[in-house]
Amino acid sequence: MYQYVGMFMVVFAAVIFVFLGSIEGFSTKGQPCTYSTGTCKPALYTALFSTASFLLGAITSLVSGFLGMKIATYANARTTLEARKGVGKAFITAFRSGAVMGFLLSSSGLVVLYITINVFKMYYGDDWEGLFESITGYGLGGSSMALFGRVGGGIYTKAADVGADLVGKVERNIPEDDPRNPAVIADNVGDNVGDIAGMGSDLFGSYAESSCAALVVASISSFGINHDFTAMCYPLLVSSVGIIVCLLTTLFATDFFEIKAASEIEPALKKQLIISTALMTIGVAVISWLALPAKFTIFNFGAQKDVSNWGLFFCVAVGLWAGLIIGFVTEYYTSNAYSPVQDVADSCRTGAATNVIFGLALGYKSVIIPIFAIAVSIYVSFSIAAMYGIAMAALGMLSTMATGLAIDAYGPISDNAGGIAEMAGMSHRIRERTDALDAAGNTTAAIGKGFAIGSAALVSLALFGAFVSRAGVKVVDVLSPKVFIGLIVGAMLPYWFSAMTMKSVGSAALKMVEEVRRQFNTIPGLMEGTAKPDYATCVKISTDASIREMIPPGALVMLTPLIVGTLFGVETLSGVLAGALVSGVQIAISASNTGGAWDNAKKYIERPATASTRGPLAPRVQTATRRP
Repeated sequence: MYQYVGMFMVVFAAVIFVFLGSIEGFSTKGQPCTYSTGTCKPALYTALFSTASFLLGAITSLVSGFLGMKIATYANARTTLEARKGVGKAFITAFRSGAVMGFLLSSSGLVVLYITINVFKMYYGDDWEGLFESITGYGLGGSSMALFGRVGGGIYTKAADVGADLVGKVERNIPEDDPRNPAVIADNVGDNVGDIAGMGSDLFGSYAESSCAALVVASISSFGINHDFTAMCYPLLVSSVGIIVCLLTTLFATDFFEIKAASEIEPALKKQLIISTALMTIGVAVISWLALPAKFTIFNFGAQKDVSNWGLFFCVAVGLWAGLIIGFVTEYYTSNAYSPVQDVADSCRTGAATNVIFGLALGYKSVIIPIFAIAVSIYVSFSIAAMYGIAMAALGMLSTMATGLAIDAYGPISDNAGGIAEMAGMSHRIRERTDALDAAGNTTAAIGKGFAIGSAALVSLALFGAFVSRAGVKVVDVLSPKVFIGLIVGAMLPYWFSAMTMKSVGSAALKMVEEVRRQFNTIPGLMEGTAKPDYATCVKISTDASIREMIPPGALVMLTPLIVGTLFGVETLSGVLAGALVSGVQIAISASNTGGAWDNAKKYIERPATASTRGPLAPRVQTATRRP
């Protein structure tokens, strides 16, 4: 997949260079800069630097995903071995492994961006507008790789998951991750491809976009005399403090508190979010006081707005606490400790139809509070510091990304640890411990997605503001036919994109089911455990499907703005971007929470039927036949 993505990266970098370098209106050569003392640089050099930053962002995203998969595959076997000593030991191993990935991704993204800014500054000097505009390619590179990683990895893992479960668990009544199942290797590989590489790239893309959006808007803001460099790099300081805070927070999970029972896992992870948010609030207050001037001016669509350093701190804090609210709401709707997931599990008594209805209703309802949290943070931050405030609120939501990624990566590591325990023929007790870790991981993965979606909404709005400012659009009039048509088409795009990805998963899963059935029916001794299945064919089905099917959705996202802007103008493109933003957030939150709820409802039903942890269908669930 990286080979195909690498070819796209080179081609799209050439497109960026041609578009930015050849458009005369983009060139500011010889013209006095609006916010610096010299003259601005020619468009050709801006195009060159933008292309270079795009490639840097894309490569950083790919390397982060690859290293994350290496970490996960080393960690899952170790987690399985630690599960022999108890659930607490296994939790510490899985969480620390996720923390390694979290710190690796957030720190590498930060250091590459900081080095890039300092290298580009050698050419741009005090042309802050040109400098930070050339940096925007970094966020685009990270986001584009995240798009392909998410789509390709999602198609891979879900095709394998559906094929393995439908035939193995449902039709053949063998345990999950049983080595007799031909799709078991593809299923376990998919956890790393989709949830580690895909999710890591996704959060990195959001982080890179939020940093670049904040820097671009900062370039048209007056921070004292001659744009003080420390104040200009305030967004990077916020991210730096976030890494230190997350390092301290990790100690609370692995050193200060000991997990002794499975019921303590989710509360421990929830404490991570609360502690990191509280410490981050203090850290942001300190750097706002030290790094920012007491008063400065924001240029918002040409109008000046006076802002204080404490006002900007409040913007970051609003985004930070809005992210915590989104995380808690996500946990409530996806954890089997609460009534929404338990209701979904109970609905299975009457069949799959009621289960689907309850699951979709849960997802739609779970959108309400996160949308209000995002709306309040937008209103407050815009009132204080205009588009710069919104960009900093988005960065605040992602400032604890290292902890968020640690919690997120912990899930697939625990899931694969359970698969290794099953394939190695280890005792039921070890599998029960890894399943408890995995159930908490499903919830925490949904929390990570909630953070990514909420921050993406804020970042998109900040970038939208930067776009209309750069394009010279003073007002986006929704009553204008061009804008209204753009709104309708833009609102449709997330549905089109979702339909393409869902159909891709369905067709790949269909081939997987047929192949698994074929092997069960034609390989003598497979069910008895005396013959070995053909794992490679199932892996190839998922791999080929993910590579082939990720291209059309990616092309839809990347080419739509270019085509609409070229053919219909910036007003229609403004409507398309606004419509896609509004409908995309709703679909993303509801789909993410519905999936997490269904997954944990399954875990809730399958839990051992003890007096204290009896699932609603426990008496009716048959015990899967163990292999010889």
